[in-house]
Amino acid sequence: MAKAFLICGKICSGKSTYAKRLCTDYNAVLLSVDEIMLALFGPYAGDKHDEYTERIQNYLFQKSVEIIKSGINVILDWGFWSRCKRSAAREFFTVRDIECEFYYMDISDEVWKERIAHRNELVSKGENAAYIVDKNLMAKFESLFETPSESEIDIWVHC
Repeated sequence: MAKAFLICGKICSGKSTYAKRLCTDYNAVLLSVDEIMLALFGPYAGDKHDEYTERIQNYLFQKSVEIIKSGINVILDWGFWSRCKRSAAREFFTVRDIECEFYYMDISDEVWKERIAHRNELVSKGENAAYIVDKNLMAKFESLFETPSESEIDIWVHC
């Protein structure tokens, strides 16, 4: 049976790039919250951003089951920043008898900040459709991210 691959990591840690490689390696469908958010709202979801994100995640969880039951692997690329979210995701698939694997993109703070600066430059030039991550947003992301324990992660990817 097909399975779910869940990609955990901070913004700009290489999740989407790695997820695309997994899609090729495992003949999988990529489900990305950012892709949908940017397609619908651009970078301008404003105060509704968190609400929309949660609704899209719930939809993609349900869609992933449909895809997996049709025999196709699924990659969920949206960070799973908290232990609670990781635990809930694993439980979601477990109760449906669907195998899932968590991949964690482990990145040093120095490399992380370099990648954010590079991405911001590309977004500013119109060469990348993504969100600008300013210092305030970076601080918010840092405060929300809970580094996973080894027991939560199946594959540790060092970036």
